[in-house]
Amino acid sequence: MALSGTVLVLSCRALSASPGMLLIQKDEVSCVRLLFMLTLLAAVLGLGIGSFLNVCICRLPEHRSIAWPRSSCPHCGRRLAPRDLVPVVSYLRLGGRCRYCREPISPQYPIVELATGLLFAAIVAAYGVSLASIKHMIFVSLLIVVAGTDINTRLIPNTVTYPGMAIGLILSLFVPGISLLQSIIGLLVCGGVVYLLALASRGGMGGGDIKLMGMMGAFLGWDAGLLALFIGALLGSVVGIERIALGKQKRRDPMPFGPFLAVGGLISAFFAPSILSFIFFQ
Repeated sequence: MALSGTVLVLSCRALSASPGMLLIQKDEVSCVRLLFMLTLLAAVLGLGIGSFLNVCICRLPEHRSIAWPRSSCPHCGRRLAPRDLVPVVSYLRLGGRCRYCREPISPQYPIVELATGLLFAAIVAAYGVSLASIKHMIFVSLLIVVAGTDINTRLIPNTVTYPGMAIGLILSLFVPGISLLQSIIGLLVCGGVVYLLALASRGGMGGGDIKLMGMMGAFLGWDAGLLALFIGALLGSVVGIERIALGKQKRRDPMPFGPFLAVGGLISAFFAPSILSFIFFQ
């Protein structure tokens, strides 16, 4: 899936074969402005979705409803007013503390909101307004929830990975890039490889990692999925070695692998064609 977010700008530049350079320049400026506005709107949408993803990260591992009750302070239990739920802004205005009990609020909330907003903006900048953008927004949202739950609880909920597999397969029917067959092969190959690695590591990788890689394979296909696995394993090894060297953890201490796989998935979603072409000299 090659990057194509500059479609609007490139389509304007295609007008260069027409007479009237002044008109062409105006069209190009209009297209750039339109792309900028769409990217900005995507960022705002991402901030709002990021707020919802925080709810998923906190509640799914505890098997609580993500729809009800309304959000509340985890310390004093007070229901939060709408003014307390504005993504990022509320956190900054309150100085990172609850309005009512003044206990500190986890920085997870603004980090997830900002990350989602920036990634949504990057998706629209790369893929424009398209089905591919919708697919990538869903994929990114799933990865953020997985990374957050794994960091907090060392769990990757089935309520994320199983629906994610189904969504990846269904989207392959409508979104250009990979076919349904490629999506099925990606699910089986990526999940199967991690299953074999889990057996070989004797507990070093869990069932959640297996299902996560199956989900990623359904979205990315087997080649980009395996690239994501390689990147995630590389990042995890580097961080693990660094933490051991600094005395922050022992060699046999468990470390969540989901966040590294999620980062690998993000990199593959944007850059897999370029990376694979470079590796295989295509």
